[in-house]
Amino acid sequence: MKTILKINITVKEICEGFVYNELEGKGLFGLSGKLTIQPEYQRNYIYASDGGKREIAVIESVLKGYPIGLIYFNKVDEEKFEVLDGQQRITSLGRFVTDKFAIKDENGLEQYFTGMALDKQRKILGTKLLIYECEGTESEIKEWFKTINIVGIPLNNQELLNAVYSGPFVTLGKAEFSNSQNANIQKWSAYIKGSANRQHFWERALDWVSKGNIGDYMSRHRYDNNITEVKTYFNSVIDWVSSVFIDVENEMRGLEWGRLYETYHKEAYDPAKVSVKVQKLYGDPYVKNRKGIFEYILGGSTDTKLLNVRVFDEATKKSVYASQTKAAKAKGKSNCPDCAMGHDANKSKIWGFNEMEADHVSAWSKGGETTAKNCEMLCIRHNRAKGNR
Repeated sequence: MKTILKINITVKEICEGFVYNELEGKGLFGLSGKLTIQPEYQRNYIYASDGGKREIAVIESVLKGYPIGLIYFNKVDEEKFEVLDGQQRITSLGRFVTDKFAIKDENGLEQYFTGMALDKQRKILGTKLLIYECEGTESEIKEWFKTINIVGIPLNNQELLNAVYSGPFVTLGKAEFSNSQNANIQKWSAYIKGSANRQHFWERALDWVSKGNIGDYMSRHRYDNNITEVKTYFNSVIDWVSSVFIDVENEMRGLEWGRLYETYHKEAYDPAKVSVKVQKLYGDPYVKNRKGIFEYILGGSTDTKLLNVRVFDEATKKSVYASQTKAAKAKGKSNCPDCAMGHDANKSKIWGFNEMEADHVSAWSKGGETTAKNCEMLCIRHNRAKGNR
C-alpha cells in the first residue's frame, strides 16, 4: 500500500460541500464532493452521543492550535477519495462550520460558527490538516483499517465486520438497524442493550438469524440486495417475546432472546398467567437473579438455578447441623437423614459440618421458605442427587 503525506489541505477545503445526514447520523461528502466521509466500512458518527463533548473538544483543539492527529484517505481514483480514518473528526468540523452545534466561549456563552468573531472563523477554516493519502487493493485497505486506532475509541466487533464485508447488504442493514431515527428503536431497546450508532441492533439481528455465526453469514450475503431474511427473523423474535411477556422489565434487556426463541417458541403460553408468575417472582425476596426469571418460566418453572435462590446463611446451617447431629447420635443413626434410611456403611455415619450441605425440606419452587424450620443438612452426595424433588 502506497502513502503520500499531504500537509496543505485546510479545514475550509475539507468542508467545501459538506453534507451531513441527520436521519442516518453521518457525514456524507466533503472536499467539494470528491471526498466520501463515511464509506460503508466506517462506523456511524458517535462524537455527538456523549452530549457533544468529543465534537466540542475537536473544535476547541483547533482554536487552541492543538494537533487533532493524522487523518487517512483512501485514494479511489484521481478525483475521488474516502476517509479511511478521521471521519469522526472531519464530521465534527463539518457539523460545526454548518452550524449543527455550538461551543462555549471564554465567558461561557454558546457560539455557533456563523456567530463567532471573524478571526476565530478564519483560524478554524485556515487550519491545515495532516493527511495521508493511501492507495492499495481492497484487501490492503481493509486490513489497514482494522489495525488503526488513532482516536482512542476502538472499533467493536460489528463495526469491524461491517468493514470487512462492506457492500449492499451492509448498506441496507445499517439503514434499517443503525438508524437512530427508526421508530422501532424504542421497542427494540426493551430487549436489546446498546445503541443504533454502535451497531448493536444490527449485530443482534445478525446474531439471531445466523445462530451466532455472524461473519460467515455476512460473507455469504455480502452482495445481496435485500435483508429480508434478517428483518423477518428479527421481527419474529421480538414479536414472540412481547406476546409471551406482556410486562416489560428492565432485566429483559440483553437476554439471549434468539436462543430462547429457538428453544421455546413452539410452546404454548398464556400471557396472562405468565404475567402473574413474573410478578410473583419479582416480589419473592428469595430470588436473587431476576434476569433468570424469564427463562425459568419458559422452561416450565423447574430450573431454580436460573434464579439463584437465596441460600441458608452460615448461622442457620450450623444451628440445624448441631441439633440434627445431636438427635442422630442419640438414635445411633447418621446425621444425614437420607444415609440413615439406607442400608450401607453410612447408615450410622456422623458427617462433619464441612461434609454436608443445607437443603430445603420443602422445595423452594413448591413454596418452601429459606428458613431454619425448612432447612435440613444432607451429606454432599445425597444433597446433589436430590435436585428439585
